[in-house]
Amino acid sequence: MPRDVTMPQLGMAQDAGKIVAWLKAPGDAVTKGDALFEVETDKATMEVEAQASGFLTGVTAGEGEDVPVGAVIAQISDSADDDTPAPKPAAAPAAYDDLPSGKSVTMPQLGMAQDTGLLVNWLKSPGDAVAADDLLFEVETDKSTMEVTAGFDGYLAATLAEAGQEVPVGAQVAIISADKPTNPVARSVQATAAAAPTPEPVAEKPAPQQAERKPAPPPHAAAGGRILASPKARRLALEQGLDLALLVKAGHPQPFHVADLDTLRAIPTETPVATAAAASMSLTAEIASDGFTDFAAWAATNGLTDADALLAGLAGASMTVPCTIVVERFGQQQSYTVPAGRSLSDVTQSDDTPDLILRDLRGTALRSVSLGATDRPVLTLMSGTSGLKLTLECTAAQMDGAAAIQLLTTFADRMEHPLHHLL
Repeated sequence: MPRDVTMPQLGMAQDAGKIVAWLKAPGDAVTKGDALFEVETDKATMEVEAQASGFLTGVTAGEGEDVPVGAVIAQISDSADDDTPAPKPAAAPAAYDDLPSGKSVTMPQLGMAQDTGLLVNWLKSPGDAVAADDLLFEVETDKSTMEVTAGFDGYLAATLAEAGQEVPVGAQVAIISADKPTNPVARSVQATAAAAPTPEPVAEKPAPQQAERKPAPPPHAAAGGRILASPKARRLALEQGLDLALLVKAGHPQPFHVADLDTLRAIPTETPVATAAAASMSLTAEIASDGFTDFAAWAATNGLTDADALLAGLAGASMTVPCTIVVERFGQQQSYTVPAGRSLSDVTQSDDTPDLILRDLRGTALRSVSLGATDRPVLTLMSGTSGLKLTLECTAAQMDGAAAIQLLTTFADRMEHPLHHLL
């Protein structure tokens, strides 16, 4: 089955990206992790990797085109002969006459495979004054729960979705106006959609006959028996001693969200939960300056051009034992083996099971994160007011309090003074 290739969101205030160059041609074979195309935003130019293996087909956007975030621009198919075109990138929605004018805030894309986000809670009310760095709302996907900043100075003139509603990636969720609104607007997703201009009907071509396919697995089936749930739902289930497997057994579709916990509580359990799940720990550190950026530039002139390998090396050295570190950024991951010793040149790419996930959120508008416990310790790196902010989340079963404090303290020092690693 073809897998869509979409325009990623590389920054919270980004609503479109320009395709600078395709690095693969239609019909080319691609492997998961191959650089697929180069995209430019107002802040950065980055290569986007293929999220699956197959053949590049159905390309609908060319070099130099501006494409909305979340729009499908190509597909990765099982065969190079699959010429079914991907859906055309959607045009930006027309302005609604009864909405105030101002800057649009859209639903961010927090992962490459994400197409919607659950708006958990508004942190500002319609009519409130906001600054660009103020937290505006909280969004939950199947992988994370994060707070999103306003992105602009002004007033919250309109909210176009309500708490608890799913919103498509790239869809408008708020309007920030320069002047204080006389009549702030608050709408649900349904009301916003109903007020949108009706598009012109498009005649559809008859679908070609296809070979008989095997039925898809039910939506509640997860590969390898893994239960898919948002971090917030998983954390609350752990704290309350709820067994998510009962939802799977009852046939409820995954991924599970916080709202599904009410259904879970109503399911009778055959036997009481034997033991409470291990409590999670969350530690945060801040450093006054980011020494890593200049260090990476210096290292590149000396042949160490993989900045992610340098990050993995500093994190791995902070753990004091040979380990595997996964560096994650905008839904893309790369795993590295960090051997014993202190030489960054010995860090190599790896497919081993990770001992630590290092999530790099520098350059985004995020200033806090609370994902809850996962099956591996997670170290999140974010931009601070002047330097860097680091958050370590783990369970007591993964490392005790003393080890967690030592890891975070050591890594924070290495990020502020990377050359200490070479001494």
